[in-house]
Amino acid sequence: MLSLYNKRILLGITGGIAAYKCAELTRLFSKAGADVRIVMTKASTEFVTPLTMQALSGNRVHLDLLDVDAEAGMGHIELARWADLILIAPATADAMARLANGHANDLLTTLVLAASAPVALAPAMNQGMWADQSTQANLATLQQRGFHIFGPAAGEQACGDVGLGRMLEPLEIAEAGAALFETGQLAGKHVVITGGPTREALDPVRFLTNHSSGKMAYALAQEAYSAGAKVTLISGPVNLLTPDGVTRIDVTTASEMLAACLQVVDDADIFIGVAAVADYRPATVETTKIKKISDQLEIVLIKNPDIISEVSKLPKRPLIVGFAAETENVVENGTAKLERKNLDLLFANNAVETFNSDNITVTAISKQGNQELPTSTKNVAARRMLSLISDRLN
Repeated sequence: MLSLYNKRILLGITGGIAAYKCAELTRLFSKAGADVRIVMTKASTEFVTPLTMQALSGNRVHLDLLDVDAEAGMGHIELARWADLILIAPATADAMARLANGHANDLLTTLVLAASAPVALAPAMNQGMWADQSTQANLATLQQRGFHIFGPAAGEQACGDVGLGRMLEPLEIAEAGAALFETGQLAGKHVVITGGPTREALDPVRFLTNHSSGKMAYALAQEAYSAGAKVTLISGPVNLLTPDGVTRIDVTTASEMLAACLQVVDDADIFIGVAAVADYRPATVETTKIKKISDQLEIVLIKNPDIISEVSKLPKRPLIVGFAAETENVVENGTAKLERKNLDLLFANNAVETFNSDNITVTAISKQGNQELPTSTKNVAARRMLSLISDRLN
């Protein structure tokens, strides 16, 4: 089965009869999890309609280099930056000639010049045109520049000729495109991550919280998405940008975080509890600001729900990964938490060293044993953690 989760494919369609196959090709890419954007030359619209391609891709089709609407949204340079792969199918003899000579006289050729992503061509033309010296010289130039060439195949052609020049079938092209990517170790999995602190109100202007920055959770979310996962990040109040491709749900209190978790965890494959959730909350939240009227103030605290324990009790539970930010006896306390909360894996670290830092030293703890991960940035540590999680899941 094809796996293209979270991959961004820009499909360029040029003016050949094989353009009709791009409808099925788009469907295959979308079914494999890719986000597909379509660029069509004017000639290609004589063979397949932009409306058809828009319906199949779920995205607006791009037709013109100078498009006021596109420039207000995703202009040609943004499209070039956006793509993980540019695939031109069919790639006619004319398209290959213009690409080989560095033309930029329409949207598609301009995108290719501006893009840093790999470019693949699926040639389609009459067998005589394919065999012509000019086409073969253009082919050699394009290959020398690093273009990937898918096909062509031999067989009966629309004009009645038989020979080399048919465009590959959509499934063959889709498989060749997928082979250009490394399959992510979490491809197709749904990962739910909690991150950041929670806040428990004392009155309208004050609250109890902690020093968690959310950086570890956000690094895990970013790296999980890069590994091919669908990622839901349930975040307490932090000053961080949402990682690209990640669905973020903002919450404030521990109770709100638990409710959000229970709403999305049903179809999750992995649950990672990174958030520094407040253990207690005030029994009473004052409706007006508490005044300074005495030297002492007593606040009664009640226990908050234990989010990761509640998820662990679910009849259909995902793989559950916890974090233990300790100030002493890091491994011992982490091991006790793993057993007490019935976790599959736990990462323990020194809270004082980690909060608001970009680096982390962590120990992976499971019933099978412990593994120390070397000090590194949180993104590097996240990749190592996710590799261990993936091994555990599989």
